[in-house]
Amino acid sequence: MSFDLRVGVAGCGRMGLGMARAMVGAGIDVSGFDVRPAAEFGDFAAKMMPDAGDLAADRQVMLSVVRDVAQTEALLFDDQAVLRRAPDLQYLVICSTLSPRYIADLAPRLPEGLALIDAPMSGAQIAADEARLSFMLGGADADLDRLMPLFNAMGTNIHRMGGTGAGMTAKVLNNFVGASSVAATRQALSWANDLGLDEGRLLALMNDSSGQTWFGSNFDQIEFANDGYDPSNTVGILKKDVESCLDAVDPKDHPGLPLAIVNAVGALRPRRGS
Repeated sequence: MSFDLRVGVAGCGRMGLGMARAMVGAGIDVSGFDVRPAAEFGDFAAKMMPDAGDLAADRQVMLSVVRDVAQTEALLFDDQAVLRRAPDLQYLVICSTLSPRYIADLAPRLPEGLALIDAPMSGAQIAADEARLSFMLGGADADLDRLMPLFNAMGTNIHRMGGTGAGMTAKVLNNFVGASSVAATRQALSWANDLGLDEGRLLALMNDSSGQTWFGSNFDQIEFANDGYDPSNTVGILKKDVESCLDAVDPKDHPGLPLAIVNAVGALRPRRGS
């Protein structure tokens, strides 16, 4: 299915750049913006705009793939303020993983007539680069129908979760489970090393048995698999995602496993030899 709207990708980092390239590969008119210099984007450099205002000027769809709420606020309202610089914008697509409460609060702040879609994705950088992301979508059915060629260009598993906010709710719940598997798998590998068990054989066993997880089964392909926690890296983003989940639920449910997962991810250290 062809797609005739002009698309901007704000935040061309480890996920956004692969997403932008995938849409270009599908014949979609795409431009990008990032705070890093355009020269750092290789074959995509010619499509990078030097200023967010240049990106917003003629785009009809804006994908926000920035890191967190602070960067989203900067993009939309503050530093870059793209919403007041985008006269033709019809769709704002939030691909970052944020608190569902933030999405609910964001909707009434948008200009009249601008459709808000929450479309967080899963799959790590390798899936973005290979155009096989999983998307969790929230929004009006007619809007999702209109934008489906974008998601089909970037992903292989597209899940419509409900109205605006449902995609983000699904994503933070998914990442809560995903973060638990990251913490558990890393702990098991650490114990395997201490006990003299070959880590590769353990990962192969877990892939074929009850210990199977996305993280363990794709360990060698996941770019952050061996990383320790740092607020600026992907493990830091994972901790932020779990905290976004906790922001959406009743605080009385935080103690126990939820906070233990936050603390376990925050305590990860780089693996030896990584």
